Amino acid sequence: MDGGSVALVAGGGLLPLEIARRLHSRGEAPFVYSIGPAHDELFEHARSLVVLSRLELEALLADMEAKGVRDVILAGLVSKTFMYEPAMLDSAMKKLLAELSSRDDHSLLGAIVKVMEERGFAVLKYRHIIEDWMAPLGHIAGRKPSQEEAEDISYGVGVASHILPLSFGQTVVVKGRAVVAVEAMEGTDLTLRRAGRVCRGGVVVKMMRQDQDERYDLPVIGKKTIENMAASGLTCLAVEAGRTIILDPDRFKRAASKRDIAVVGVAPCRSS
Repeated sequence: MDGGSVALVAGGGLLPLEIARRLHSRGEAPFVYSIGPAHDELFEHARSLVVLSRLELEALLADMEAKGVRDVILAGLVSKTFMYEPAMLDSAMKKLLAELSSRDDHSLLGAIVKVMEERGFAVLKYRHIIEDWMAPLGHIAGRKPSQEEAEDISYGVGVASHILPLSFGQTVVVKGRAVVAVEAMEGTDLTLRRAGRVCRGGVVVKMMRQDQDERYDLPVIGKKTIENMAASGLTCLAVEAGRTIILDPDRFKRAASKRDIAVVGVAPCRSS
């Protein structure tokens, strides 16, 4: 990346803020396009900041072209429910959605990336910017899993291998080798709460489809994940090592220890 040539399309959460901060610290302050309200600190690390109140794909592309942007990073949470809100979409997004035979996460995000590439932008991976935030293999935080939890992790990974290729969610909750909840469009946090209404003491398994493009939609966990697990009575979290982002790892580890939640990194599953 050349200084000043990169744009960061920022969804919600701490991830885009951290990426912007690190780019800024090495002299590569990005042009930031915030989808929805921007985190206050983004202004400090952005070369310029544009807030998009709706998904205006054409305006975004035109503004990046006008600023000479060549490289683009996509990071942060954007709810997929926007597809059900026509007022949130410009004509370019409506056309893109209409042409998709499937609107699962993989297809939708892949189509947006394809449009950007056709306009001459390079959509970049960002994991190298936050390599120290990637989940390691083995024990990560809190206590170690019990034997029952370890069995549920293995079962959950097996279940994930079947559902991940369908690209409607990355998280399953298991208790006693039975599926309690599966993530869909509502996102991980609401899935955890739903699982807590069914039973207490479940294991959360969060993975990524084997062929998922790492330029977008890497699984993300953080202190809020631990807090939602604790509130829902869930006791163990297993994530895919090397392809899961842990927001602010030190804070995350303190939260897991405080709430006695086991957290481990597991090897990628073989998708069916």
